[in-house]
Amino acid sequence: MSKTQFVQRRDGRVAALQFLYAWSLNAPKNLTDDLRTFFEGCDEPREHYAFGEEVIHGVIEHCADIDSQIKALAHNWEFERIAKIDLAILRVAMFEMIYRKDIPPVVSINEAIDLSKQFSNADAKRFINGILDRLKGQLGRDARKAE
Repeated sequence: MSKTQFVQRRDGRVAALQFLYAWSLNAPKNLTDDLRTFFEGCDEPREHYAFGEEVIHGVIEHCADIDSQIKALAHNWEFERIAKIDLAILRVAMFEMIYRKDIPPVVSINEAIDLSKQFSNADAKRFINGILDRLKGQLGRDARKAE
């Protein structure tokens, strides 16, 4: 992966996280219009965030399944008590791990931990890492390789 692709993926994850966080608080009436408005407010042209937009659509499409996975993996933790920002981070990472076989699971986990350091509190990284590590063990594939 080139440095440009790496930056675009990182920026895409940040954009996806921000949009999905807002979406979790107030789902838009018209997703297409909200996405257009959201990306108009970003620093780069919308094409720069293509990966992030794929993640946004994927998370929204598979949200019920992803959330049920989170509930099953969040031992001794009520789903409703998970901070909305942490939930958005988990949804992004879990979408990648489950549905994007071209991304090694450890990459998704590392990116999620980096996002938690940037956008959440100090304790979030352990919580997020614990859930994603449990999921990694259930995937049945090499966590360090893309398929």
